[in-house]
Amino acid sequence: MNAPAPLERFALARDPLDVAPWLLGKVLSYGGCSGRIVEVEAYRGADDAASHAFGGQSTRNQTMFGRAGLLYVYFTYGMHYCANVVCGEEGTAWAVLVRALEPLAGIDEMRRRRPAAHHDRDLCNGPAKLCEALGITRELDGADLLTADRGIVLEDDGTSPPSEPHCGPRVGITKAVEHPWRWSWPGSTFVSRARPAGRSSPN
Repeated sequence: MNAPAPLERFALARDPLDVAPWLLGKVLSYGGCSGRIVEVEAYRGADDAASHAFGGQSTRNQTMFGRAGLLYVYFTYGMHYCANVVCGEEGTAWAVLVRALEPLAGIDEMRRRRPAAHHDRDLCNGPAKLCEALGITRELDGADLLTADRGIVLEDDGTSPPSEPHCGPRVGITKAVEHPWRWSWPGSTFVSRARPAGRSSPN
């Protein structure tokens, strides 16, 4: 494993269907806590009825229309935050939802923030859980993940994505449920507990 290095912006300025599986194995770090990405979902802006950007730009989703490498954080269900990596060309509003992490550092702090997690595998096995564990809130919306802006950074420690990631439908949505745009690390015990569609879009 190499020393972590920030990603190159051009690597994220692509279609989220390419970026999402490529992000598996990358490391998200904030405030002394970090985790390896083991599950993601792609959202394709105006071409995707499940995307926050499907209806156009708003105060809530404006970060999605920014340049690749920005962090889009939103508040959902009146109680949870979710984190997305903006990708594609500026203005496309493409993004990848980070659904689960394998904890790497700051695990004691993650446990303190998530006392309901009885096992380390439960600390970050969901998009809201990982934000709670790392302390990610709406205040980080718009931060540049490639420059450690506001202390949060997305890095590559040399871990290659799986050659054959598990692929399936996105979960927790009611629109565009037919697209198999969720990827996860095969055999990982740190992935989320996927639920059937039936709630409003998580992105």
